[in-house]
Amino acid sequence: MTQTRDAPTPVAAGGFEELGLEPRLLAALARLEFHTPTEIQRRMIPPALAGRDCLGQARTGTGKTAAFALPMLQRLEPGRALQALVLTPTRELAVQVDSHVRQLGAKHPAKTALLYGGQRIAQQARQLERSPEIVIGTPGRIQDYMRRKMLDLSGIKLVVLDEVDRMLDIGFRDDIRRILRTVKSKHQTIFVSATIDGEIRALAKTFMHDPLELDVSQDKLTVEEVHQGYVTVSPHDKVATLRGLIKHESPELMIVFTNTRHAARRLAEKLKRAGVNCKEIHGNLMQSRRDRVMRAFRKAHIQVLVATDLASRGLDVMQVSHIINYDVPEDPSGYVHRIGRTARMGQTGWAITFVCPDEGNLLTEIEKLINQELTPIEAPWVMKLPAPPSEPEPAEPEDARPKRLGEPVQRDQELETRGVRPVPRTLGSRFRTKRRSRR
Repeated sequence: MTQTRDAPTPVAAGGFEELGLEPRLLAALARLEFHTPTEIQRRMIPPALAGRDCLGQARTGTGKTAAFALPMLQRLEPGRALQALVLTPTRELAVQVDSHVRQLGAKHPAKTALLYGGQRIAQQARQLERSPEIVIGTPGRIQDYMRRKMLDLSGIKLVVLDEVDRMLDIGFRDDIRRILRTVKSKHQTIFVSATIDGEIRALAKTFMHDPLELDVSQDKLTVEEVHQGYVTVSPHDKVATLRGLIKHESPELMIVFTNTRHAARRLAEKLKRAGVNCKEIHGNLMQSRRDRVMRAFRKAHIQVLVATDLASRGLDVMQVSHIINYDVPEDPSGYVHRIGRTARMGQTGWAITFVCPDEGNLLTEIEKLINQELTPIEAPWVMKLPAPPSEPEPAEPEDARPKRLGEPVQRDQELETRGVRPVPRTLGSRFRTKRRSRR
């Protein structure tokens, strides 16, 4: 298999009508007030309409779903049995993709079935009884229906792997291979991803035919419309700092990310007690409750959503103005996916990371990945509460005092060793930065 990389030549500006889409899809786009295609849409839709295998890389929030959904809808044969399969890494993303497909195909007769864990088999099986043309779901649940002989992939014309990098990250590589091997008919394959590495290219080499690689990431993993910064804060100051930030900024919609479900639950409880209109979403919640929380958040009935990384790929809400990394992600790639929840489709957003004194190395790894320095922020809402009292020191000569494990650590020590000097700016100044010496 020869893999072709799309030449980085400029593409003429224009609307969706120039991409070869049929009138009913153009009407749906007009109703949704989508008038100008993004770069990934402009470059992927024409070859995808022609049936070409595509490997598309684009930053989060640039319209990758429509880039594959529009050609998929146009190439379907209405009334024919299952023709398209879309695999997603999470339940939330599956729901989001299904919603987009339904909106884009509002004037299209195609039916969809949404299959993911957390719901009863019998309930979802009724969707399959309607003979849908499109199935959207997570790899585990798709395989479950295949084992039960309730899902036949023999007539598939198109397979889409959405957020393929995330699916590999969370351990779906074997599931993906088993599913793709099942599709024996001649078909088109599309991969879309925020990042593309050697493993993804190896997967493409195995299951794609002469794929066209489209890289519109411009070597940047984050969009310029996201103003990125960090605050230096001690662990016992984080809740007060977050409360101050919410009060000071009055965000339209805010997502606060924690690293664990337990932390999300505790933080949400504290914010609620402080009068903040918030809910949490994480893997321990029943799927029905997660769905209710997301519906309320999309309707702006909830101002602040406390979430774990599990939900970060399905939170496609246009009005999110602020992303707060309450906990620094342990994996730098998680930072990219988190802040991609704001500044959707060219809008402006803010991403603020809370960095504790001993987390300077995690901040460095994030900056290395995105090839950009985060702006240090010192604002009125950054709380500096008194540290917990320590035991009084015995009166003895300094050189005679034994070293203790509990030796107090100077605030910001790790960041100071990295040459970081906070600049007293507020969010209102849009993170104007003072040049720092490189490490």
